[in-house]
Amino acid sequence: MASSARRQIVFVNAAHLLTHYSLLILPTAVLVMARPGGAFGPDYGPVLALATGMFVLYGVASLPQGWLAARIGRHALMLAFCFGTGLSLIAAGFAATPLLLALALGSAGLFAAIYHPIGTAMLVEAAGERPGRSIGTNGVFGNFGVALAPVVTAFLAQRYGWQVAFMVPGIVCIGLGLLWIGVPEYDHAAHPSATPFPVIPAPLVRRAVATLLAIAVVSGLVFNAFTLLLPKLMQERLAGDANLIPIVGILAFAVTLCGAATQFTVGRLIDRTTLKRLFLPLALVLAPTLAALSFAQGWLVLPLAGVAAAVIFGQVTVNETMTARYVAPPLRAKLYSVRFFMGFLGSAVAAPLIGFLHERTGSLTSATLVLAGVATVTFLCALFFPDRPEELRPELWAKADPAIAPAE
Repeated sequence: MASSARRQIVFVNAAHLLTHYSLLILPTAVLVMARPGGAFGPDYGPVLALATGMFVLYGVASLPQGWLAARIGRHALMLAFCFGTGLSLIAAGFAATPLLLALALGSAGLFAAIYHPIGTAMLVEAAGERPGRSIGTNGVFGNFGVALAPVVTAFLAQRYGWQVAFMVPGIVCIGLGLLWIGVPEYDHAAHPSATPFPVIPAPLVRRAVATLLAIAVVSGLVFNAFTLLLPKLMQERLAGDANLIPIVGILAFAVTLCGAATQFTVGRLIDRTTLKRLFLPLALVLAPTLAALSFAQGWLVLPLAGVAAAVIFGQVTVNETMTARYVAPPLRAKLYSVRFFMGFLGSAVAAPLIGFLHERTGSLTSATLVLAGVATVTFLCALFFPDRPEELRPELWAKADPAIAPAE
């Protein structure tokens, strides 16, 4: 692998960590911010709902990224991601009213929207012909962002104030942007693959893409809602005392590490088997686990949440690889843009849905049950996705009959 490709992969991995970290500061910071007499009011639900604009823009703004990349370049867009997200988080730390905080978070979501369509396409191209390992490792970095957010935010918010919990990652984002200035973009065209991308029968491509976009909507809601409610779930079921907020962060970190371990494992398995053979077992486990988590109490919550995190994050690696296997390189950035926009349709609902259900019921039981119901759609998508041996031996696509699915 060329040195420029390695440097690009390292940067994209670091940016993935910061993307997910920046989106998940508020769900833990709110445990300190929501207090009687505070600027944001005493209730969890309304403060969490201030993140709605962030997730709406995070999804909507992903749609034009492929178009923008063709005009101003991916290197420039990733610079905008680093500096824009960083400055927005710092602004959030200075917010003194709910409106200002919502605006700052919305700005952070707008710039964070750059990462997945552009960063994922850059990663897949730099990874070469077998991207599974790189996608899995990249997923681990994203999971560390999810896992570190509650731990570091809980520590900073309780020790130094919630404002610092926003400002510190903002400064780190800007520092990453300064480093990125000196990293040349890997030129995929100058390093042609030894094996050109195969011509896949159009009906199979349409089937794969249709499934992928349907999964994007469902998994967007489940992924975002689960990561948002996790700190509050740990507090409700395991650490109800407000003085135990750091423990909440540590428990959420432990749960999310299960997801990181799964993505690391799935990333290595994915280059050895078809996507459906990994996707289907993961989808089968998710809905029952979330249903059980809805009613679990005490320490039983921890292993159940760990299994749910493992499945939710493991699916992400499979979904990322679907595009790499079924879509030619020139179209990937555009499809990633469309896919993450579709994901927004689900993920943008997460914060207001959790806030509303928690405010109405006083717990997260109903919210987790709703996620279990939504997860059944993921299982149906897994059943519909093609299972083709040509995925592992692309040279066989030339002889493939789209009407026959020998491995299905």
